[in-house]
Amino acid sequence: MKKTTASTFLLAAALIGAGSASADSFRCGTKLMTDGDSSDKVEALCGPPTSVQRREILRPVYWNRGVGVHTSYEVSIEYWTYNLGPSKLMVRLRFEDGLLVDVETLSHGYYSAGTG
Repeated sequence: MKKTTASTFLLAAALIGAGSASADSFRCGTKLMTDGDSSDKVEALCGPPTSVQRREILRPVYWNRGVGVHTSYEVSIEYWTYNLGPSKLMVRLRFEDGLLVDVETLSHGYYSAGTG
């Protein structure tokens, strides 16, 4: 009985740890894009995205070395969508100031002129 309880506890701990250790990534053929990669690198290895959405946001700054500062700075945000065809899932990449920060898997792709 104790052996079953201990093994169940170890399995649960391993599953919890495995979920928090994952990082965002996106595979282009044999190349792996991960958080921190530049938009130039992604485009060079994956080709141009199907669509690009751009916007600017103001990110507030409240503290600087323990001193309250009420200011903000502008961050350039780009969302790139890759349509990989109807047999694969589409992927949306989020870049902040030119660096990959998030990879989101979307629904299945679709036929278009660029996806044989």
